[in-house]
Amino acid sequence: MFSTPAFAQTAGNNAGLSGILSQLPAMLPFLIVFVIIYLMLIRPQQKRFKEQRRSIEAVQKGDTVITAGGVIGKVLKVSDREVEIEISKGIKISVVKATLQSVQPLTAANSNTVE
Repeated sequence: MFSTPAFAQTAGNNAGLSGILSQLPAMLPFLIVFVIIYLMLIRPQQKRFKEQRRSIEAVQKGDTVITAGGVIGKVLKVSDREVEIEISKGIKISVVKATLQSVQPLTAANSNTVE
């Protein structure tokens, strides 16, 4: 009815390494799916986030910015935490740098539009 302790102990020792190896083929599809998700979704998203953070930190006077709320304006003044932008002629607002969604740097091609 019950197995002897010696028999149970022997079965447990043999199942250690071979038990892990026997489960590996069953776990392989999950590992492959995780690697594919990481390479196709997570890694590119992290790369875009780092790029966006670098562009926000490098914002300068004259750049055109879009805030997370959808406000588009031209940068007038930059401080450590805030950016003052002009959203219309004579209308200036201060926004927190972290709320900037995108930055279009001032280049030679669009420098003639800055007054």
